[in-house]
Amino acid sequence: MIVKNHKPKKIIELIMLLLISGVVLCGCTGSAGNNKEGTDAKNIKREKSSASQPVTIGLSQIGSESDWRMASTESVKAAFSSGAGYNLIFDDAQQKQENQLKAIREFIDQGVDYIILDPIVETGWDSVLSEAKEAGIPVIVYDRRVDVADDSLYACWIGSDFYLEGKRTCMWLSDFFSDRGIDHNINIINIQGTMGATAQIGRSKAIEDAVYHSRNWRLLAQESGEYTTAKGKEVMKKLLAKYGENIDVVYVENDNMAYGVIDAIRESGYVTGADIDKGEILVVSFDATHNGLQLTLDGAIAVDTECNPLYGPRLAEMVEMMEAGEDIEKETYIEEDQFSAVGYIASVNVEDTEYPVTYLTSKIIDERAY
Repeated sequence: MIVKNHKPKKIIELIMLLLISGVVLCGCTGSAGNNKEGTDAKNIKREKSSASQPVTIGLSQIGSESDWRMASTESVKAAFSSGAGYNLIFDDAQQKQENQLKAIREFIDQGVDYIILDPIVETGWDSVLSEAKEAGIPVIVYDRRVDVADDSLYACWIGSDFYLEGKRTCMWLSDFFSDRGIDHNINIINIQGTMGATAQIGRSKAIEDAVYHSRNWRLLAQESGEYTTAKGKEVMKKLLAKYGENIDVVYVENDNMAYGVIDAIRESGYVTGADIDKGEILVVSFDATHNGLQLTLDGAIAVDTECNPLYGPRLAEMVEMMEAGEDIEKETYIEEDQFSAVGYIASVNVEDTEYPVTYLTSKIIDERAY
């Protein structure tokens, strides 16, 4: 009689069981390790969102130097409210780049999900944005631009075409002079914004190019009013004392400076208006704030070209797309209008594109959001 030995079979089954268990354990451990090393920041954020945790946004704003800036800040704050599922950390840089650099580094230390930056000037951001990239925190730049060696240091930019704004204003002036039959020399003062800011660069270049290509436009002076009413008034007072009745046009790079410019003109005994042949000083401006448009309706500003501050909804849309892992455009321009109470210029043509000029009324001003 042959007796069967079952011991080897049991040993083999035990070995197989141990081997299978080891594979499963190794598989789980390997998966967790790969997830930690291979998952990008956007995927981590989607996990946070799905767990109903608020998305944390660090917002570095330039300051509150103008009506436009305050409207922009309120728009972004409203879009990233706690009710919309966000935790917003806001920092007011008070017009100093060093404060923005400090705020961004604090956002990185706090481990925010996204950084939104409205940069005071274009240069000087490479190091801090490199730190944000290394920390896996996407940076969205809006309004003004950053000039960096590697554009992968920020996720995207949304803002205005400031050079186009300036060209639309210059073309309006050209059409105005042509329609009025004004063919003599036109003397222009340019009150610039904060030097090195994207808006200043674009708007200043537009008037410089227009003067260069014009037969009879003359740029008497350029000086920064730093985007504030007080500085705009101070600078204009000084330029009026120097150039006085020779000034035909003041090209002012934002509404708040225009308030100061208009005050300076009136206090110095001059008149703002469109009839330069009778000694009036024609003022053009940018932003199209509520007060700026009221001055346009009253005739103190001849044309006010919009710089749209309502970025909040668009920025929130970008964050939502990134949370969902969707691709977004590297650069996006925001749509803008142009306003005048001079009714006979219905549009301006810039590089074969027709841009409407909205004839301003009290109703339009009352219905605007800012």
